[in-house]
Amino acid sequence: MNFSSAPIPNHTGFYILTRIAGALCFFSFAVSCSVPPSKARVSLPPDSRLSQTGIASWYGPGFHGSATASGDIYNQSDLTAAHQTLPLGTRVLVTNLENGSSTQVTINDRGPFAKGRVIDLSYAAAQSINMVGPGTALVRVDVIDSPTRIQTIRASLDYTLQVGSFSQLENAEQLRDRLAKSFTDVTIAPTQSKDLTYYRVHLGTFSTRADAEEQARQVTQAGYSVIIMEK
Repeated sequence: MNFSSAPIPNHTGFYILTRIAGALCFFSFAVSCSVPPSKARVSLPPDSRLSQTGIASWYGPGFHGSATASGDIYNQSDLTAAHQTLPLGTRVLVTNLENGSSTQVTINDRGPFAKGRVIDLSYAAAQSINMVGPGTALVRVDVIDSPTRIQTIRASLDYTLQVGSFSQLENAEQLRDRLAKSFTDVTIAPTQSKDLTYYRVHLGTFSTRADAEEQARQVTQAGYSVIIMEK
């Protein structure tokens, strides 16, 4: 047999293809290794769950023992948090998107007031998701349950003045009529509490607490007792 007439395999082309395939495999491996495993394990919340993503901070020793917006005494060892708008008593799941750690906390205070932050965690909560050292972290806040029905996480709260609360509607109507002679936007808001309905007399809607406080001074000077309420 004349071996000189047999076709010669293209070893050069095969070598090039092998090198390309090897490079692609290495690139794929390198890319997969560049994503922190904890970040890859962060699952998406159910479609029906309200969520918010942003920067979390934490507060601790300087506030320990002080009253919160809910009336609770702040305990840095409890799993609690401050949020600007979520109803007090709301339970949320906070996930650190930088390391995959998560914790459940109860909203019992208002804050944070630093621009660009969405939630202030207690020391214990921050410690549980490994953000005490850095001080802040990118997180996702998922609402688990709330004492009142909410359809969205609001960017800011409105306020109103509560001038009275009555178990009898006629008493609320009498106060509303007296207030209406001097002030505008006076309404009655029925509120159910166990087996009773309370009729709360509200005055005005204010986008900032400062505006509510200014109006409250005027109403107080007119001889009425006033409580500033979140609306």
